[in-house]
Amino acid sequence: MIEALKAFLLGGQRPRTSRPDEAQIAIIALLIRAATSDADFAEPERQAIARIAASYFHVSDVELTELMALAQAEEAQTMDLYRWAQTIKQHYDEAARIELIEKLWEVVYADGKLDDYEANLLRRVAGLIYVPDRESGQARLRVMARLGLQDR
Repeated sequence: MIEALKAFLLGGQRPRTSRPDEAQIAIIALLIRAATSDADFAEPERQAIARIAASYFHVSDVELTELMALAQAEEAQTMDLYRWAQTIKQHYDEAARIELIEKLWEVVYADGKLDDYEANLLRRVAGLIYVPDRESGQARLRVMARLGLQDR
C-alpha cells in the first residue's frame, strides 16, 4: 500500500482494481471533506480533486466519476474523521501522509482563499494522521507559492 501512495504522489502507474479499496476511498473522502468544509463545493475544488484523483488512480473519466461518487456517499455517512484517518495511518508512512496534507491544501486553496473551517479541518486531519504542525505549515506554504497566493 505504501507503494500505491508513492505512485499517487509521484504520478506513477497503479493498477486498477474492480472496486476501490478503503485507502482509495479514504483519500478521495478526505479531499471531498476539505472541499466541502466551507459549505461551498465550487468547481475549482471539484477540478482539483478530479486532477489529483486521476493522476493517482489513472482511471477513465467514467471510472473517476464513479469513484468520486462512491467516496462522496461514504464521506457523507461518516460524520467524524477518525475512519479516514485510521485508514491513512495504517497504509501510509509519514512522508506519504505529509504529501497527502499538501494535496488537501491544494484542494482548499483551489478557489483562491482559505476559510476558517478549512484551516480548522486541515489542523485536525494533520493531527489525526500524525503530521506535525510544522510539516503541515510547510506544505501549505509550498501550495501557496505554487498557486501564487499571499499569506493571509
